[in-house]
Amino acid sequence: MVLKSPIPLDQLKFNVPVRYKLHVDRKLLDITRKKLALSRYPEEQSDFGENNWAQGANVSRVKQLAEHWQNKYDWETQENLLNDAFNHFIVKLDVPGYGSLVLHYTHTRAHNDKGIPLLFSHGWPGSFVEAMRIVEPLSKPKNAEDQAFHVVAPSIPGFGFSPAPVKSGVGPNVVARAYKILMTEVLGGRFWIIHYSFYGYPVSGGSQSSAFEYVPVPPPTIISAPVAYLRWCFSAFTYSAFEHKALQVRRNFEHDQSGYLEQQKTRPQTLGFALGDSPVGLLAWFVEKIHDWADVHDAFSDDDIITLVMMHWIQGATPALRFYREAFGRDMREAEKTFESYVSAPTGVSMYAKEQLHCPRDWANQVANIQFWREYEKGGHFSSLERPDIFVKDVRGFFSSQTVLKTLAS
Repeated sequence: MVLKSPIPLDQLKFNVPVRYKLHVDRKLLDITRKKLALSRYPEEQSDFGENNWAQGANVSRVKQLAEHWQNKYDWETQENLLNDAFNHFIVKLDVPGYGSLVLHYTHTRAHNDKGIPLLFSHGWPGSFVEAMRIVEPLSKPKNAEDQAFHVVAPSIPGFGFSPAPVKSGVGPNVVARAYKILMTEVLGGRFWIIHYSFYGYPVSGGSQSSAFEYVPVPPPTIISAPVAYLRWCFSAFTYSAFEHKALQVRRNFEHDQSGYLEQQKTRPQTLGFALGDSPVGLLAWFVEKIHDWADVHDAFSDDDIITLVMMHWIQGATPALRFYREAFGRDMREAEKTFESYVSAPTGVSMYAKEQLHCPRDWANQVANIQFWREYEKGGHFSSLERPDIFVKDVRGFFSSQTVLKTLAS
């Protein structure tokens, strides 16, 4: 491991957080530059244009980013930015059904004592870095009358600065239990709300309300939702232009972009040898996802992209890949089971046109108590980075609704 802990991990006491500054071993940075200098690139075929990504990551774009990483990217500058933007902690937790687990999290308190605890739960290929553009406007709103939030952004074990689990079994359910301990026993919360975009409700750990953008709900059936099913059957006449576009994006993901999921949920360790040893390999793996899943591409500078990759490079990529096996593997199916039961907590959904697995509202009604629904023509999977203004507006709008406020007060 190349993570620097303020004290040896075995000296951490359960539920006692320790504050620290992010730090990456400088030897890793030197090795990374050497590996980048020795990288070998495939040749693009002559009948594929400069902007053609049909075979996967575009060679010229990956090469450009790799050269930027090697010659211009300064991790120490990014490290300082992340240390300034967040208050970082690590804590050891005793998670029921698993045992000891060390968690990195950030905690930014609201500017007043009326703040509501908000858990920002990232997915893959993300990290806590995705909260960077929304943590200040949520915790310190410009309008004093706007609801403020205590923003907690943990790192899933094996992602970013949460040490990788030493044994298997850490999937969404274990992470949910860890988050619940964090929010209640460590931070002393009576209630909290959660925003998530990928791994689903189990990671919420029992929050009182939730907001999300990723709803991989199966199509309705005549049994599960007869009205929605009939509307789907006649979708040519009954669906809006946004709904047609949403399902087209979904079909494209299922047929053309989901190969990574099959590999990561079945044999993540084999893939980890390549991605954990080659910075260019990991970069290409990520750049393809950012290209395909994002919509506001000018929201990502070259530095932004490399920093997102760094959150997985520092632990050799494999730990985060393994989480897919725990979440989606044949014997686990924890993530898939998420939407096989009904989420009764008031739920808000922001649907962005480029999000990969969204659906019409009446599909989502099968699995969640939808109280807030917004659709946006511009935006994708990384909404907090692509559309931070809309993200903040919707979080504040949903959680200030009477239904949610009544739930939180009960």
